[in-house]
Amino acid sequence: MRILITNDDGIYSPGIAALARIAQKFGEVKVVAPDVEQSSMGHAVTHSRPLSYKKSPINFEGIEAHRVNGTPADCVALGTHMWSQTDVVLSGINLGPNLGNSMWHSGTLAGAKQAVLLGIKGIALSTPVGKDEPKFDALEPYVEKVLALLLQDKHLGLFNVNFPQKPMGMMWTRQSVQFYDGKIVPGIDPMGRKHYWSTVIPLDPAEEGSDRWAVENNKVSITPLRLDLTNETLLSSLQFSHPLD
Repeated sequence: MRILITNDDGIYSPGIAALARIAQKFGEVKVVAPDVEQSSMGHAVTHSRPLSYKKSPINFEGIEAHRVNGTPADCVALGTHMWSQTDVVLSGINLGPNLGNSMWHSGTLAGAKQAVLLGIKGIALSTPVGKDEPKFDALEPYVEKVLALLLQDKHLGLFNVNFPQKPMGMMWTRQSVQFYDGKIVPGIDPMGRKHYWSTVIPLDPAEEGSDRWAVENNKVSITPLRLDLTNETLLSSLQFSHPLD
């Protein structure tokens, strides 16, 4: 199996090094990741300038690794072009969760989505960050379990996986869709200039069976996703109640 690995934290993140090491147990691994952090870039792609593709052996002993001056989606597009027989793309392990509404702007998930757009299975993997970096050695058994589960199925698929800091089991979940209290917090920088921090706080508790609920209850959340955003129920209702010529 040929496994391409990317992320949005940048090629020097400890999360991508841990994922590459674990993924070697399942096949041949190559790494193509952004040269700098690209968090919350969503599915941005670069079209106004050329991309560069440079070797980056640091942190990847025995694994071919390259850094790209672009986004996670760029890395997958370029990586699969350079390595045309890619079987699966893994994106992560992200430093920070990608749960619920954060899927909309996640660069980590965008790497996996780009794979699916190209006809390749995509799996995004993330974990929360506390005061210290995640203990990837402790997460390794569950990362292995997730990969063994999702890689055995040869069908095309898109999956979003989130690991709690101390996993105690796994569960299939749905995306948590919540309303948020969006807040803009003003401040002053050292030069006396105004700046602003953007933050959000969930208005309601996580729904049982959702990705956020799973992680809050120390379960690994595995959410199958799709690229088609069509609201089928509403579409059917509108076609019936408001037929168009």
